[in-house]
Amino acid sequence: MQSKSMEDSHNQQDAGKPERLNKECYCVSLDRSAMRAELSEQARELDLYKMITEERPHLFAESAVFVTESCLYKQHQIITAIEDVIALPAFQERALRFAPSAAHFIPKASGVFLGFDFHLSPEGPKLIEINSNAGGAMLNVMLAKAQFSCCELAAGKQPGITSSCKAEQAFVNMFLQEWRAENTQRSLKSIAIVDTQPQTQFMLPEFILFQKLFERNGITAVIADPSELDYREGRVWYGLLQIDLVYNRLTDFGLTQPEHHQLRDAYLNSAVVLTPHPRNHALYADKRNLVLLTDETTLLELGIDEPTRALLLQGLAQTRLVKADDADWLWKNRKQLFFKPARGYGSKAAYRGDKLTHRVFDEILQHDYVAQKLVQPSERQLEIGNEKLNFKVDLRNYVYQRQVQWVCARLYQGQTTNFRTPGGGFAQVVSIPDG
Repeated sequence: MQSKSMEDSHNQQDAGKPERLNKECYCVSLDRSAMRAELSEQARELDLYKMITEERPHLFAESAVFVTESCLYKQHQIITAIEDVIALPAFQERALRFAPSAAHFIPKASGVFLGFDFHLSPEGPKLIEINSNAGGAMLNVMLAKAQFSCCELAAGKQPGITSSCKAEQAFVNMFLQEWRAENTQRSLKSIAIVDTQPQTQFMLPEFILFQKLFERNGITAVIADPSELDYREGRVWYGLLQIDLVYNRLTDFGLTQPEHHQLRDAYLNSAVVLTPHPRNHALYADKRNLVLLTDETTLLELGIDEPTRALLLQGLAQTRLVKADDADWLWKNRKQLFFKPARGYGSKAAYRGDKLTHRVFDEILQHDYVAQKLVQPSERQLEIGNEKLNFKVDLRNYVYQRQVQWVCARLYQGQTTNFRTPGGGFAQVVSIPDG
């Protein structure tokens, strides 16, 4: 058996390897000619390449991010532990106390594309949040097809499902499984990809890629605003097309806004399969759940065993509710905290504590926020033009029914991921062996 000092030494060597590669290696890079060819193949009638490179120039980073196999395995362990706790009726009862009414409806569908987001701290990966309709999976599969690798270490080492073709088929199978969970009598014939004014959305290229993927698999697919759907005669319609399944990209997670009530009613009456759905968000993505998952007393009350408790308390960023009664403590310790709205998404209205003004802090105290222990992200250095720049890194695991389907990185500068940093954006993850 290795001594503790030898084990620590090996851990330090392993940790140094990806750090060196992320600082010095530029051999995996975005091949823009391959991207143009791939996008042209996906949608010949649309100039997706222009839509991405000119209208969204910072969607894709120029190079990959290196992560050890053990780090990726640790993330999967953390995800599994979270899934185990969320499956408990006692946890669900607590989580649903602050959920909208639609979340109390229990569908058979699981909910597609959970996103488990991690920062890589010196102590190991730390989960910072979970998203219930995580975007970018299809874009990242396409990105993997447009990579140039000049060394054996970096080639073909995408974690999760190991090829883009397998991933695309897994995505299709996932939607078919959602359909079959609710309907065993007939095949899935139509899908509506739904978001508010989708033609103006930043993720429109991904909507188009999904539409083409569904169509290649014999499923009619449309991209629609909720106002274009009509619930009548016990069915959901897009013009004369009956919609079987709605791929829900709305950020009104509980379907509480008046313009979404028709879709909510159709969902609650089982007139359409909705995925992801309100319960999915309430159990996974409401950030108040992270308070439950990082509170040892709560975990003990839920009967969580010691190894799982230790994994959660070590592997999740410590999170607490923001309460006016704790204002003095929160302000005093703000530089070590990150403030996030409980039902927030896409880093909107999220603030690093060291950047807070008194005015913004007072506003936070009036709303449903959590305060999370700040976990500094790891970094990736890239050559942009003639300059070497450091980018912050977070990792996203796309998960369906406990299976990690894909892992990507997001590179950024500033407080949060923003897709506005030249040279930043989604990046391929390269899995490297330990040691």
